[in-house]
Amino acid sequence: MNLDDLLKDKGEWLRATGPNSDIVMSSRIRLARNLSKYPFSHWASKKEQQDVLQVSSRAIKGSKKIKGCLSLDIGRLDAVDKQFLVERHLMSKEHIVASENKGLCIGDKEVLSIMINEEDHLRIQVMKSGFDLRKAWYIINDIDDELGSLLSYAYSLDFGYLTACPTNTGTGMRASVMLHLPSLVMTKQIGKVLQAITKLSLTARGLYGEGTDAIGNFFQVSNQVSLGHKEEDIIDNIERIIKQIIDHEHSARQALLSQNRAVLEDKIWRAFGTLKSAHIISSGETIDLLSLVRLGVDLNLIKRLDRALVNELFIITQPAHLQKIEKKRLSPNERDIKRADIIREKLTKN
Repeated sequence: MNLDDLLKDKGEWLRATGPNSDIVMSSRIRLARNLSKYPFSHWASKKEQQDVLQVSSRAIKGSKKIKGCLSLDIGRLDAVDKQFLVERHLMSKEHIVASENKGLCIGDKEVLSIMINEEDHLRIQVMKSGFDLRKAWYIINDIDDELGSLLSYAYSLDFGYLTACPTNTGTGMRASVMLHLPSLVMTKQIGKVLQAITKLSLTARGLYGEGTDAIGNFFQVSNQVSLGHKEEDIIDNIERIIKQIIDHEHSARQALLSQNRAVLEDKIWRAFGTLKSAHIISSGETIDLLSLVRLGVDLNLIKRLDRALVNELFIITQPAHLQKIEKKRLSPNERDIKRADIIREKLTKN
């Protein structure tokens, strides 16, 4: 497997399967781990970063549970390839910065990815399609146990796993769920929902995590603190709250159908018509229109489209994906033209 092979596969989290996949796009568990004999990545010398990269890569390669892993040296990738990996949610934007001595391991079907020398020495991530945090936790816990037997983790009996950011100390776990909440946005209930989330020790971010806006009506909800909490308790808490948000979104969708069906259908079909006929379209407009089309598919108003195809369009129309598909750099205007071409082609076939 090489980097270009990822273009041929939609990836696990885009499959539109799993529980509540009409509202929950993906579930993710991420673990922050550091090696006991080295300073945190931001404080480590280049030699120490090199050692962490070599030691961690050797352990990953020797793992029996991580098979067929694609190992990448981030410092050797060009800007488009780096952004491509960010767009696929396989690594963070922070991993691009000062990319020397940084690595990335990508597992089969993109379920697993491991960043080496990001904020922490290891950022282990497992993503599943739909609302399936438990399955993600079982997978990542198994992998973490094995890597922990091959590596010496920085651990304190008093505080738990030691991490570069104090909010991650303890379990080192961040559980997050990517939600599509167009009806709560349309009915102007989203503000109250986000306020309630904050009071319950959760945080909501945008499509690409920390520091990003909630474009396309997507909200990434995750726990804020792991210190003093068990992994199972964190998952129980976020599952309970996500179920309530799902119920609110379902209720808002039914309210829109019963009270403003004609207006809702008009918005959805106008979005579909624009996407199917546009010859130039920006990334931002595409995401907003696809959000409406996805809602139409979820409500069975658009019957001939597959939800997985809509999910795929969210990703392959991003700037780096377009340039990977074309195998060359594209100007913003060229990307807008290519994006429209791809959307028309995909939608015309269905």
